[in-house]
This record gives sequence, C-alpha cells and structure tokens, in this order.
Amino acid sequence: MNVVAVETTNVIIKDIGDAFFSILVDESRDVSVKEQMAVIFRYVDKNGYVIESFIGIEHVESTTAMSLERAINALFSKHGLNITRLRGQGYDGASNMSGEFNGLKTLILKENSSTFYVHCFTHQLQLALVGVAKKHDIVGAFFISVVRVVNIVGASSKRRDIFRAKQSIKVIEALQIRELTSGQGSIRVTRVGAHTMVLL
Repeated sequence: MNVVAVETTNVIIKDIGDAFFSILVDESRDVSVKEQMAVIFRYVDKNGYVIESFIGIEHVESTTAMSLERAINALFSKHGLNITRLRGQGYDGASNMSGEFNGLKTLILKENSSTFYVHCFTHQLQLALVGVAKKHDIVGAFFISVVRVVNIVGASSKRRDIFRAKQSIKVIEALQIRELTSGQGSIRVTRVGAHTMVLL
C-alpha cells in the first residue's frame, strides 16, 4: 500500500514541476491521539486546469506553528519542492495557523513574502453554524440530534444496512408519487436479486 502512495505522490510532484503552487493544511489528532496534519497541494496543470491533490497525512510532534513549519519544510525537502515556488497558503482560523505574529502563516511569509494567505471558507461556515446554534436552541438541538444519529448508525454495519434499506423504500415511494425525479446524474434504482438498491 505504501508503494502505491509513493508512486501516486511522485506523479503529483512531477505534474507540478516548476509551476507555482499553494498549500492547504489542517491539523487534527488521529484515534491514537497523535498530532498530525493533512496536506493538499493546489496548482494549475499544463492544460490550465486547477488541481487539488491530497499529498498525505504527516505526523507532527505538536501543533505549534513552529512544529508545523518544520514539518512543511521537511515535506518540501523530501519532494524536492522549493518554498520560493509557493504562492498561496490556506488554513483555518486557529491562532497557531493564521496568527498575525507567531502563526504558521506568518512564519511562512517570513520565508517567502509572495505566499498569500486565504482563510479556509469551510471553517468560516462552521464558525457561522456554531454561532447560530449558540443563539438558537432549536438549531443547536437539531445538530446534536444529527450527530447522535450519525454516531449510532455509523457505529454498526448492520444498522447502516437497515438505514439504507429503509431509505431506499422511501425514495422508491417518492419516485412513484413523483416527489422525486430520476434521470442521468440524479437517482438510479437497481435491483440486485431480491433487493432494491437506490443509488444517489
């Protein structure tokens, strides 16, 4: 499996070549509570298409800005990338990432002043939802319910199968009374033996 990951990464790095690129980074903990950062490179390929390629998950000693910067520099060195080719950086709003004085954004800007920072818009949406949920109890209760359902259903393959079967029945009924339409790129209903499957 590691060989496939290495070969895939090598193809991505070769595709970037001498082009300018951006880096998107998010940090989190894995199930064993080890700190890690997920890294994505964004660049324009030779055909003019914007490409976002997941490079991998790098374990880091901590999620301080200096530790993350060392990990990024090591990643660049490993793949023969030069920080002078870096033109953009995108992180969430955490102070260790985007802090004005000691954040990762600032440390990279000191090395290359052309690396423009863009705040992660997905995180902005999350912050907006959190703000709304705090102000309105009914919205907060909705998201708590969604999390509970996802955790309960997702924890068991048997429960997932039951959920899918019940959802398939509801979709088929909605199709029959024309609440939903089927067609290319929307909903496909297929039969596998005695079972009916709905593919979204």
